Amino acid sequence: MERHAHQKTSAPNRRSFLLGTLAAGAAATLPAEIHTATTPEPQQDRAYWLQQVELVSEPVLKALKEGNLRKKMPVEAAPDQGQTRAAGTHLEALGRLLAGLSPWLELEPSAEETQKETALRNRYRDYALAGIASSLDPASPDHMPFGESTQTLVDSSFLALALLRAPKQLLQKLDATTQQRLAEALITERKIQPPFNNWLLFAAINEALLMTLNQPWDRMRIDYALREHQSWYLGDGTYGDGPHLHWDFYNSFVIQPYLLQLMDTLADQSPAWSAMRTPIHQRAQRYAAIQERLIAPDGSYPAIGRSITYRCGAFHLLADAARRNILPEGVTPPQVRSALSAVMLRTLGPAATFSSDGWLQIGLAGHQPGLGETYISTGSLYLCSAAWLPLGLPPADPFWSQPPQPWTSQIIWSGKNTQADHAHDES
Repeated sequence: MERHAHQKTSAPNRRSFLLGTLAAGAAATLPAEIHTATTPEPQQDRAYWLQQVELVSEPVLKALKEGNLRKKMPVEAAPDQGQTRAAGTHLEALGRLLAGLSPWLELEPSAEETQKETALRNRYRDYALAGIASSLDPASPDHMPFGESTQTLVDSSFLALALLRAPKQLLQKLDATTQQRLAEALITERKIQPPFNNWLLFAAINEALLMTLNQPWDRMRIDYALREHQSWYLGDGTYGDGPHLHWDFYNSFVIQPYLLQLMDTLADQSPAWSAMRTPIHQRAQRYAAIQERLIAPDGSYPAIGRSITYRCGAFHLLADAARRNILPEGVTPPQVRSALSAVMLRTLGPAATFSSDGWLQIGLAGHQPGLGETYISTGSLYLCSAAWLPLGLPPADPFWSQPPQPWTSQIIWSGKNTQADHAHDES
């Protein structure tokens, strides 16, 4: 499918915004450049993140609200994959986008919050609720085919993850009919047998949501996923994706954030699961330390492994650790804020990231369709939202309120002294 090389002219200009505000950390390349008289207020970082939220989310959520996502969203995919991917790509866009937005949608306004942010969140809460209802309504033109392809297991789980992260503002505000349809949709997904890898967690998180909905749920699917992932732990904060190590970002895209959420939701349902809570958190802390060190001084990072077109979603786990206030020792909240701002600039800022109509296009730093695997389509790309999880922290939280700080690679490559990194192997 042909794509336009230029972004929609009516969309906010990211480069102009950054030049005007220097979005703390994102525009800096060396620590000396951060700590200058022109260092911006921390609130400018939050404004920058919210600008990215609006740029990415508005086309999807507005179309969902209007019931015409299928009509409006293009389906970019690998050659000869367009028709196959069209079946599930809209559920991908819904579930993945909300998985990253949901902590912010759940947040209540505070005195430090701007009226603009409050209004945007209220609008997106309304859009999200309407979109979820539409996706589950058989009479809606945006009704989504739960259970009709293996891919729907993945993206029903991202929707489940979003609802577990926003129980008050999303899950509990769904009407009774929509909640029942949701439960039926998740049960339909049971006919899909997940591969022997991170997909076990997709089935598990769906069961966790069924439990939360007071529906019959399958303990064995959860137990199987948890036990296998414990057996796949390889050391130094890293799990195999299945029995073997893959050099990719799936520890962050899926494995560790899903394990953390499963512990939140149902660790207390079983002594065996409860015993997993501490090691899961400790491993997540170590992996967050590794992720922070992967971010180069300019906000780039290694383009290794599959699904690299999820862009800044590669730092799902680091963002989740910041949101949860479980960052490792030596990694501060403003360090992570500055680093993630830089990553967003590198992955959402280049020309042709968006089509002329504002939809994400396949790529990591612009439009690079060759980076997309056969399972990648337009809806897949909205997992970039995972980087926004710290927006669920209020503006007064240290993540947002403290002055920007250089992240580890900036410190090291500027020649400044810092502490060495060492593996954290468990006995």
